[in-house]
Amino acid sequence: MHIKSATFIISNTDVRKCPQHNLPEYAFIGRSNVGKSSLINMLTNHKRLAMTSSVPGKTQLINHFLINDDWYLVDLPGYGYTQQGKSRRNSLSQIIRSYIEQRAQLTNLFTLIDCRHEAQKIDLEFMEYLGEYGIPFAIVFTKIDKISSSRLHENVEKYKSELSKTWETLPPLFFTSSEHKKGRDELLNYIEQINKSL
Repeated sequence: MHIKSATFIISNTDVRKCPQHNLPEYAFIGRSNVGKSSLINMLTNHKRLAMTSSVPGKTQLINHFLINDDWYLVDLPGYGYTQQGKSRRNSLSQIIRSYIEQRAQLTNLFTLIDCRHEAQKIDLEFMEYLGEYGIPFAIVFTKIDKISSSRLHENVEKYKSELSKTWETLPPLFFTSSEHKKGRDELLNYIEQINKSL
């Protein structure tokens, strides 16, 4: 897929105020500081489409971007950042859940995982939640340039082992490096493949 245009449309905290349309939406989510904004900028070939920050928890809104006038990329708040106050974490959790559970246009949710860490309970629990609600999702391992291939394989196998305890079929897996633009074609081709099947 060739990205011809990527346009910011709206940010909000209320799923009822999301754009009204019949186009597919592909949302991106992950723990704070997983590299979500960098990945979105890499996918769209924009340096500052999504705002990157060294401060975890920067994205606190539902952000809609129209891609090629054909589909929407949705940047969701990160989950699990413990240094925010409890009330703020609960508020962000409600924003995330309302979008995931109520947004009919949500076609696929890309769940980002920092490949440098072993299987994290919070990520596994989040994916279990997606399964309970029947949300189509794929796993995107980020920052693969930051560790050795053997360590990457080891961490991914641990995730697969944990997921296999409750999932008969594992979701699609992608491996990305925003810095080296690895995984870009695979992700965009996957989106294009789904779009053609709709």
